Amino acid sequence: MHRRLIAPGALAASLLLAIPASAADFSPGAPGIGDPYYPASGNGGYDVSHYDLRLKYQPKTDLLEGTATINARTTQDLSRFNLDFGLKVSEVRVNGKKAKFAKTGDQELEITPPSGLVKGTAITVVVRYAGKPSELKINGYNAWHRTPDGGVAAQEPEAAVWWFPSNDHPLDKATYDVSVSVPDGTQAISNGVLQSQSSKLGWTRYNWRSNKPQASYLTTLAVGKFDITTDKTESGLPVLNAYSKDLGDNAGSARASIERTTEVAEWLETLYGKYPFNALGGYVPNVKSSYALETQTRPFYSPAAFANGSNASIVVHELAHQWYGDSVSVDGWKDIWVNEGFARYSQWLWSEKEGEGSAQELADYVYAQHPADDAFWTVKPGDPGPDNQFDIAVYDRGALALQALRNEVGDDTFFAILKGWPQKHAYGNAKVNDFVKYAEKVSGKPLAELFDTWLYQPSRPDAPAAKQARVARSAAASAPAAPKSWKEIAATNGVHEHGGKDRHGH
Repeated sequence: MHRRLIAPGALAASLLLAIPASAADFSPGAPGIGDPYYPASGNGGYDVSHYDLRLKYQPKTDLLEGTATINARTTQDLSRFNLDFGLKVSEVRVNGKKAKFAKTGDQELEITPPSGLVKGTAITVVVRYAGKPSELKINGYNAWHRTPDGGVAAQEPEAAVWWFPSNDHPLDKATYDVSVSVPDGTQAISNGVLQSQSSKLGWTRYNWRSNKPQASYLTTLAVGKFDITTDKTESGLPVLNAYSKDLGDNAGSARASIERTTEVAEWLETLYGKYPFNALGGYVPNVKSSYALETQTRPFYSPAAFANGSNASIVVHELAHQWYGDSVSVDGWKDIWVNEGFARYSQWLWSEKEGEGSAQELADYVYAQHPADDAFWTVKPGDPGPDNQFDIAVYDRGALALQALRNEVGDDTFFAILKGWPQKHAYGNAKVNDFVKYAEKVSGKPLAELFDTWLYQPSRPDAPAAKQARVARSAAASAPAAPKSWKEIAATNGVHEHGGKDRHGH
């Protein structure tokens, strides 16, 4: 914007400095962060550093009352901005002053502060709200699990909208304090470390802290009656696991699996480097779903995941995500392979360690299961599209790509890449192509064609056989037998799928 000042040059310069930006210089923040898969997800104009959520939840009625205090910094001159949220809001304040607010679309809370916010300014937003998450539907979908004794928020790619206002996209990670008051005898589980708990007048308040950057969809809340086990790792990390008291026949197998969390995490540290967060654990609420989710520091597991007995492989998958997906998060949802291909390959490496089938044997078996005309090969793990974001090909073809890389560069280089990547991008975000470039840099080899073949071509590549075994199989050659671990790994396939229109857990 140009201003004309009738004044001598020096005075003009000083006047320009003294004149605040006019209202015309301020513009609204975008209603989405720019992700083509989910245009409404996230928002523009600001960056959040911390969420302080002070909540009260009544399990009997599903009533959630909350005050969210959000610390952020503006990234443009803002006239107004959006938060992603669905429950009913009673008051919004920006920097202590009451702000106008309106609900637009399915999940947009549009906030207009009393005056414009200058770019680069620290702001504090306070939102008071209340509602029943189980009654909130977005595109006909609900991500809140109602349980016999409470409620649970654990979903991907969106869950926050149902219980707290946020910039709901992995590009804007923040630290969290989650304080929840529930009736005595009921517990509230969230991410990170339980800082304290106290009881007063029939209510108990639990104060949780996640002190490393965390994506909004990885922030979880579970209220109910749980059996809780606690421990510490050798390095002093607190371990907390929680099991609904009414898991029925799955109670034993769930516990036999989740109680191996410390052991699995210590093994993963040998592959991926030091565990990146301040706590470990997992929880199994009495929900009817069948998926699991890598909620940061404390993965969510459905009881159905243990219907056929214990399954350490699913624990390997969700804990591998703490490095691949949680510490290093997607830049956009099309980069989902950087999460899922690696979590699946971690299951293959666990099988190799346990002597139940090498990664190469698993690769051979998976490859043989999908003939050239199988639709499996038409899904592009490097950019699968929102409808196929959690397709089995993203996992299995995604893992095949890693086996092909391992054969190409050799074990020493391959494992150096696996360990180096989560250190290079710790607590940040990354694209598929960032990994390709990183692998090329560490190996000193051109790898773009290999990744293009496995992640982007809609056709069946040549088998990812080890170099010494690159012998064309004759048509009569028998298909490889299923490795011993296959049943346990395949039992985790169902964890990708459940109801919901283009919203999926995994």
